[in-house]
Amino acid sequence: MCQSRPNSPCVLVSRPRLVQDCGKVVVQGRPSAACLFSCSPPASWPFGAPTKLPLPKELGRLLRPLGSLGFQILSNARLFLENLIKYGILVDPIQVVSLFLKDPYSWPALCLVIVANIFAVAAFQVEKRLAVGALTEQAGLLLHGVNLATILCFPAAVAFLLESITPVGSVLALMVYTILFLKLFSYRDVNLWCRERRAGAKAKAALAGKKANGGAAQRTVSYPDNLTYRDLYYFLFAPTLCYELNFPRSPRIRKRFLLRRLLEMLFLTQLQVGLIQQWMVPAIQNSMKPFKDMDYSRIVERLLKLAVPNHLIWLIFFYWLFHSCLNAVAELMQFGDREFYRDWWNSESITYFWQNWNIPVHKWCLRHFYKPMLRRGSSKWAARTGVFLASAFFHEYLVSIPLRMFRLWAFTGMMAQIPLAWIVGRFFRGNYGNAAVWLSLIIGQPVAVLMYVHDYYVLNREAPTAGT
Repeated sequence: MCQSRPNSPCVLVSRPRLVQDCGKVVVQGRPSAACLFSCSPPASWPFGAPTKLPLPKELGRLLRPLGSLGFQILSNARLFLENLIKYGILVDPIQVVSLFLKDPYSWPALCLVIVANIFAVAAFQVEKRLAVGALTEQAGLLLHGVNLATILCFPAAVAFLLESITPVGSVLALMVYTILFLKLFSYRDVNLWCRERRAGAKAKAALAGKKANGGAAQRTVSYPDNLTYRDLYYFLFAPTLCYELNFPRSPRIRKRFLLRRLLEMLFLTQLQVGLIQQWMVPAIQNSMKPFKDMDYSRIVERLLKLAVPNHLIWLIFFYWLFHSCLNAVAELMQFGDREFYRDWWNSESITYFWQNWNIPVHKWCLRHFYKPMLRRGSSKWAARTGVFLASAFFHEYLVSIPLRMFRLWAFTGMMAQIPLAWIVGRFFRGNYGNAAVWLSLIIGQPVAVLMYVHDYYVLNREAPTAGT
């Protein structure tokens, strides 16, 4: 159940209203009106289905993801047993640890993450000087632009040129820098809105401290009192990409809830690693020969064989990240807004899926990309295309640079969502649309995995052999 801020529309009517109101707030340029709200986390899988549906339909939607997952597990139990008989036990946790500790004397990925603090401090210092008028807005915009561009270019250059950094470490470091880029972009925007409001008119009296989750009243902060290192680093570690002067807070840390999330993180991490080593790696290795021989029937067979473990691991990863990890971080930081996802599994269109499976990114895109483009006169189609273009860039950024090869499969896959969204929305409705969304997830991801693995194998295995 969610509670809105005072004088804002009640969000108990429907959850989509929440984001719609958030977007409306940003369009009107009112930085004091928040787009984050105090929300209780969903209790368990399937993550809190809609509550306004009639009971039979509600039960059907609640049981659909569970039934789908159970059917996958039962129908493929024979394949899993065949895998154990054929390959034996391939799970090796030590091998995974070695991917992170390959070069223990330098740990380049960890060093990259530590260096990221420099860019956060640089953004903070620019904002401090803008607040007191020591810098003009044009100079501040230039400095922020250089800082944000360096956040993306510096780790990419290090990951691409430094041989000692592993692909796994490179991916993790680039993810940290990507999150930092999005957070500092929001940090700059919100403080700019505050300065514009302060310059336009005298700020209204601050609202009384709001109670979160039935809890404690909190003192509201106004600009420029928010420009402190404590405030900055709380935002950097909080499970959100959208900056606010006053975040919704929970009154206490629930130790049992936190312990459950931590145990889930530990167990699901081991489960994902085991499934990848035992099930996915042999399937990928056996797919290389059909790709090399261009045996299309065998390629399709291997693709379908890879789709099952890939999709199962993706579902586990989603729960691990958005329910276990983000809720654990939010509980530790007493962060009130726990809406990290909605009922994407009920998606009857591609657009609905992308709007509901990753709420922190969706809110950021809506607040700092989509709505600003509309304010500048862009059409909804152009703004939507721009969002997919930015998403495609970051997907390719997080894949190609760690692998040190540019094939644009991730970029192409994301841009293909635009015509796919039109086709599904135009020709499919209801359950057929939902089936089309699930089919795109089950088939699309293993296609991208096989393409990248094949190209990486050719580049790093066959090329050195041919050279010798």
